[in-house]
Amino acid sequence: MAAALTACGGGGSEDGGTDAAGESACKAASGKVTLDYWSWVPGMEKAVAVWNAENPKIQVKLKTTPAGNAGTYQNMSNALKAGNAPDLGQIEYDSLASFRLKGGLTDISKCAGVEDAKGDFVDWTWSQVDFGAGGKDGVWAVPQDTGPMALFYRKDVFDKLGLAAPTTWAEYEAAAKKIKAAKKGQYITHFSQTDPNWFTGLLWQNKGSMFERDGDTWKVSVDRPENQEVAAYWQKLIDEKLVATDLQGFSPALYKAWNDGEVVTWISAAWGYSTIRDNAKSTAGKWAVAPMPQWEKGQNQAGNWGGSTTAVLKGSKHPAEAAKFALWLNSDAKALEILNKEGGLYPAAKSGLELPALQQPVDFYGKQPIFDVFKEASTHVDTGFTWGPTMTDTYRFISDGTAKAAGGGSTLGDVLKDADSQSADSLRKQSLDVKE
Repeated sequence: MAAALTACGGGGSEDGGTDAAGESACKAASGKVTLDYWSWVPGMEKAVAVWNAENPKIQVKLKTTPAGNAGTYQNMSNALKAGNAPDLGQIEYDSLASFRLKGGLTDISKCAGVEDAKGDFVDWTWSQVDFGAGGKDGVWAVPQDTGPMALFYRKDVFDKLGLAAPTTWAEYEAAAKKIKAAKKGQYITHFSQTDPNWFTGLLWQNKGSMFERDGDTWKVSVDRPENQEVAAYWQKLIDEKLVATDLQGFSPALYKAWNDGEVVTWISAAWGYSTIRDNAKSTAGKWAVAPMPQWEKGQNQAGNWGGSTTAVLKGSKHPAEAAKFALWLNSDAKALEILNKEGGLYPAAKSGLELPALQQPVDFYGKQPIFDVFKEASTHVDTGFTWGPTMTDTYRFISDGTAKAAGGGSTLGDVLKDADSQSADSLRKQSLDVKE
């Protein structure tokens, strides 16, 4: 990825890295600074308040936004075009390359403390923010969290029906049929039309990488057999009406369905524990967490959904101060504790994995030490999964097609085929070399 992205505008003073003389362009301001920051992490305002209290000369003004693909990325892109983007923005790993390709990020590699921080973060997350170039092509964000996936399920409902947590996708389908038959209007889960990155996490578990790179050449593999296997499985659940297709992710309607017991599982990431906790409060003590169902019995594979960075955006007048805040936010013990407790983030900082909260039973989940499940899952995520440099476009293609498939006008298999060809066209429009 590094080589391809370098050809699309890496390095110069316009990126905030070095000026024409090769001197650092990341200089600290002489007076008081106010930084604008966009994030959708619950409880982020508490972490920002701690920073502001400790750093009177560098104040951060937080704007709470929707999740990235729910509107923030589009608004961020519009703001970059208009020249009024915030200094800092939350950007998920899978979308970071898209913003880099658009010239929307600032290289912070020369900012104080950034190069020294590399060893403080889980290795694969740092390779995401320097695009695997070992810092030679700059550093474009600071890792925040990761999203190893597992199965959240209503243990009380499963126990009542004599069901154990499904260990395979075949068992999950069988459970879906029993759950639907037991109560009218009850489903094992929802299939969202607006969460293409969730669906990508399911593909990831089956080693279904959607892009491959050979030097400067890209190959689009959205329509690969492993992905079609996943699509066919979920298409069957949709066709047999075993999943709710009228509920969108992170919506009041979904939260009501959780509270009412109409949707009884959610395949989600580590950060999802707080989403259920905060939006289905009447179900406290009734949920549990188990590993993702496997495609074959005895396998041990997990997907990854989300995980974000804190990026300094193009046009920031204070990259030094912005980088300093980003490093603190994602490595300071107090900040990490707040973001885990309030927002459910699973830290990318190595020190964060030892947070006391991650070692303790969680009351909402029947005092189960749920982070043990996610810690194990994180060791079984395929680290060879490759993001394309135009993932924002690919997600849009998948999301648009999924809405049609959920309504019966297409199939998920067709969605992958169409997204494959559309993604290849998207790469070509960015003057990237695409292998047929």
